[in-house]
Amino acid sequence: MSDGTRSATLRVVLVVGVLAALIASAPGSAAGFGTIDSGGQHREHERITRSALACADGAVSDGTCFEPRVLDYLAGRDPEFGAVGAPDSDELSVPAAHCDDADFLEGDYPRTREQASAALVACVEHLRVRFAEAGDAAGGLVDGEGRVVGAEVGLGPACRFVDAADTGAKCRSLEGLGRALHGAQDFYAHSNWADEADPALPIDPTNPPGLDEPGPSAVLDLRGDAPVSVPDELTTGCFVARDEVDGVGACAGRVTHAALNKDRGMVDPTTATATEPTTPRGIVEDNFAKAVAGAVEETSRQWRDLRSDLVARYGEEHAAVMVCALTRDDPVAACRDVAALVDELRDNLGGPSDGWLRPGVLVGALVLVVGIGAAVLVLVRSRRRRRQP
Repeated sequence: MSDGTRSATLRVVLVVGVLAALIASAPGSAAGFGTIDSGGQHREHERITRSALACADGAVSDGTCFEPRVLDYLAGRDPEFGAVGAPDSDELSVPAAHCDDADFLEGDYPRTREQASAALVACVEHLRVRFAEAGDAAGGLVDGEGRVVGAEVGLGPACRFVDAADTGAKCRSLEGLGRALHGAQDFYAHSNWADEADPALPIDPTNPPGLDEPGPSAVLDLRGDAPVSVPDELTTGCFVARDEVDGVGACAGRVTHAALNKDRGMVDPTTATATEPTTPRGIVEDNFAKAVAGAVEETSRQWRDLRSDLVARYGEEHAAVMVCALTRDDPVAACRDVAALVDELRDNLGGPSDGWLRPGVLVGALVLVVGIGAAVLVLVRSRRRRRQP
């Protein structure tokens, strides 16, 4: 083991140890779905990401899924956090990275709807920046001719996601995507978007109403820049270090992270089946399963949106190669047939695969339509003249 690899491994072990200690000392964590496999966490972020984006065993990626080695870097594999887990290493105290502190409840409440909505908008804007970073970095995956740049698609020890040391375009793009996915997944764990209140208890800060909505959420439009529309009853939890169901300190009298989160439980990384919830809100009805299902759908949606964004920014051919470079374990060898990759991209984004909307064909079709229209107009006018006395 080289000194650099040994040093990087020690850093990961140290961060895992610190996180485990923090989690063991508090009922909940603002980090959201789990990143490690201790302290009550079961690597929920990794398992959600795998269930949404993993290729079937032995399958070659068609652009919708990630091959095994790339997925290890995106989703993480014990003890590595992966890109999805990166915010738990250096953004634990950033509420916007986890959609925290956007709490509100109708009636006599310490915060206004406007304050709560502003906190949620801050989360969406933060995730939009991460999403854009993924697209920006993807531009470095291909050269001016649309060919994969070998030096930019390597993974290996340099792809750490924890200390801003990544230089390769693939590592940087995966990091941006992973950080955006982390916050988007946390939205379902930390908010009442997908859950229900305990029907046996009154509605109050310890038991806020649930919206019981599926994923994906219109709130999490990370590709666009339109104003964020926040439902009136949407809330996330207030978080402080001493996280308790009955808020203390700055969270006194407020909906807390401890009361609302659905962070902990078992998630099958293949089927996304969610069982054994352990948080107060998670054990109510099917709340943990609903939060996981919403996060899985959201994860798939964000990857689809990123692919569409690459098409809009770089054109179909370059985007198709970028998607291939991001999802394949050996992109230099796998991403050479550009025409096939373009058809694959169109198929997966709902576009035509037979090429009838290619620019040249489209122009020809328009010319034909205009020509037919002109001929019909001439014919009508000719008939009108003949009818005149």
